[in-house]
Parts: sequence; C-alpha cells; structure tokens
Amino acid sequence: MITLDGFFEGPNREIDWHNVDEEYNQFAAEMLDSLDLLWFGRVTYELMANYWPTAAAVTDDPIIAEKMNSKPKAVFSTRLQNVAWSNSTLIKKNFIKEASKMKHTTGREIGVFGSAILGNALVEAGLVDEIWVMVNPVVLRLGRPLFSDGAERLNLKQISSRMFANGNVLITYQPVVREKNFWQRLFQARRPAMKRPSRVEV
Repeated sequence: MITLDGFFEGPNREIDWHNVDEEYNQFAAEMLDSLDLLWFGRVTYELMANYWPTAAAVTDDPIIAEKMNSKPKAVFSTRLQNVAWSNSTLIKKNFIKEASKMKHTTGREIGVFGSAILGNALVEAGLVDEIWVMVNPVVLRLGRPLFSDGAERLNLKQISSRMFANGNVLITYQPVVREKNFWQRLFQARRPAMKRPSRVEV
C-alpha cells in the first residue's frame, strides 16, 4: 500500500489511510494463497505479529488471519532475539546471502510485506522479480517513501494493472537491467561514487 505521493506510512508510522474493502480483502486472500513464504523486516513483523494472532483479528478477519498465522515466515533483523509468532524463522545476519539461498534453492513463491528497508536492499541485490504497488487515492504530503536513496536509478517495466472499485490501483512492475550507453557511462564516471551500505539494519 502506498499513497499517491509515494509514501508507505505517515511520519509517525500511521497506516490509518489504508483503503480496504471486501474486494481488497478478496484480493489479499488470493494473493496469500499464491505465496509459500512471507518475508518481513523487524518493524513490519512486529506490527503483524502483535495483531494477527489476537482474538480481535481472528474475529474481524478470520480468513486472512488464518492464512497469515499459518504461512511460513522469515523475519530479517539484527535486533530481535527471538520470534514467537507461529511458523516464524529469525534471520540475524548475512541477510542478502540467506535471502538469495532461500530464493534460489527452495523454488517457493516468496512475498515481502511492507518492510521498505528490507525490500530496498533486496531490489538493490537483484533478488526481486516483481514489485506490486497498491496505490491508494490519498495524498499524505509527509511520510516515509517506499523507495529510499540508492546507488543507482531503478528502471521498471509495467506488466499489469488493476483498478479497484474503491479507487485503489494495483500496478505490477518488473525491474529492468539496461545496458548503459556511452553518455550514461561517461556521466557516471564523472559523478562522485555513492557508497552502497555494507549491511542492512532492520
């Protein structure tokens, strides 16, 4: 979920602007059915782990709650010491190496939920095949952008879109690796080098 101006949460981590209805819930259920493994950064994991196992979640949204609680999950965090949410695995170091191993050896469909820091690191490492962006019809003007500063421009190819009755628009992209032309290589050679982070803190 992002706003029209590109934020995935408000300046105080607000997500009360999420535009959710029955059509969206049906989409969410179908999406979860298509995934074998869920990946989270620490903040999103704690948010989910503190809600979906509760009686309120099971009562208000039993279908999604059952899927979220039963799906295998991995959380990437240097700060967490343990995880209690059912079917969760904690990855504490070598995030990119471990993510690459899971992606290329399990053959499972993996989805990253929220978790912008983790998501950006995975995109930078070339481990993301598709980016699903659900644009909500709201402008926050302040907040945390989905895409953080990176070493290089991210080129995308749109492969599908879907409009929801409530005004949401789902756009699916694939990252595109483009060969640089002469002028792009020359410009990049003259720019000060931007250092990639040596590790991801989540």
